[in-house]
Amino acid sequence: MAEAAERFCETCGRRIEWRRKWARDWDNVRYCSDGCRRNRPGELDRRLETEIRSLLDARARGVTICPSEAARAVADDWKPLMERARSAVRRLVVAGEVEVLQGGRVVDPSTAKGPIRVRLVD
Repeated sequence: MAEAAERFCETCGRRIEWRRKWARDWDNVRYCSDGCRRNRPGELDRRLETEIRSLLDARARGVTICPSEAARAVADDWKPLMERARSAVRRLVVAGEVEVLQGGRVVDPSTAKGPIRVRLVD
């Protein structure tokens, strides 16, 4: 059987790898794991997405931001929010609004390790 169309997790924004056990139910797969199914995006996640958009809109076209800037704008204790900020970035990538860069090159946010930068899609 051919592999199904590319799909992304609604919580973390990572690419969901097709699994044979999902063959009959692939159209209903929305989350990459039970953890993502339990921790769906909430108000804080939406605020992070909004802040990322606001920060990028306030800058010149092509200028990047770090996801930590959005986390800092949302909460004083921002370090625990970093994975949620990265997830917000990945969801925005899936929506086609932003792209993720490392070393000045666009990278796949599902596999990017280490520091990333975010910019609006041209």
